[in-house]
Amino acid sequence: MAVSGEISIEAAAGEGVVPDFAATLRARSLGRLQRRQVVTLQINLGKLCNQACLHCHVEAGPRRTERIERATLERIEAVLDRSQGVEVVDLTGGAPELNDNFRWWVARLRQRGLRVMVRCNLTVIFVDGQHDLPHFYRDQAVELVCSLPCYTADNVDRQRGSGVFDQSIEALRRLNRIGFGVPGSGLRLDLVYNPLGASLPPAQAELEERYRVELRQLFGIEFSRLLTITNMPIKRFAQQLRREAAHDDYMQLLVDSFNPAAAGAVMCRDMISVSWDGQLYDCDFNQMLELPVVGGRRTIWTIESFDELGGDAIATGSHCYGCTAGAGSSCGGELA
Repeated sequence: MAVSGEISIEAAAGEGVVPDFAATLRARSLGRLQRRQVVTLQINLGKLCNQACLHCHVEAGPRRTERIERATLERIEAVLDRSQGVEVVDLTGGAPELNDNFRWWVARLRQRGLRVMVRCNLTVIFVDGQHDLPHFYRDQAVELVCSLPCYTADNVDRQRGSGVFDQSIEALRRLNRIGFGVPGSGLRLDLVYNPLGASLPPAQAELEERYRVELRQLFGIEFSRLLTITNMPIKRFAQQLRREAAHDDYMQLLVDSFNPAAAGAVMCRDMISVSWDGQLYDCDFNQMLELPVVGGRRTIWTIESFDELGGDAIATGSHCYGCTAGAGSSCGGELA
């Protein structure tokens, strides 16, 4: 049961019993999850994507039509005008670059002096009309967070589609040539690893060194950091788990691997997530589950400042074990 303004959802009917996440926090004397101040504003620009990856919790793909409108972005900018704490804007999708307002919006944010992170699938630069994206990224000094779930073709193509690995390597080469990921350039290029199946990521530092050696020796590729992210048991990945009769075992792995230190560092404590239609959520995963912020389904039109969201309780569910398992997982990689 939810208490003290919390919202908590449990596992779907018919699946294994998963301990209530909020109750687990209380049992470990961790209290409830509560937002401190919004430092990171994450915005989903839409679900359109040139890929349809097996693990995608957004269920993005080439046929999706949901896209954020310029009027919504202008409203976000008006709220930013009255906000003091936001330092980083994290743009995601789908492929955020496929939104017609993407370049206009990035330029507006950079003019405000905000750090802008773009979650790039790499292959988007080969879409018609996007060949100059690397130079746009460079000119706007965006921070790239690029998906590369392995340094071998077989694993990447199994997860992301045939030919994706080769295109990803070519995209990384192009980004390296203009400075991204090259030491001393000031242009950040992080890579993202997530497991192929129902397992936790290995230690981030060790895997980063392996990536660095393999990518440098095989392809001459450099990058800034490797971020390891746990696959969340929702949407497309959850469907895959059920097809393989592995859902309950995976959930049990997450529960058994609960790490109190990771729970204290979860990303939702310092961020707010805005959906393509202007709804507000505590994180990207809650957004995909349509689990609203505490106090109702508030929108970008019903708040005056992101600062007013500080101190709010955070809505939780069984999927939150994914962020707190093992070394922890967030959009910024390992937590503890």
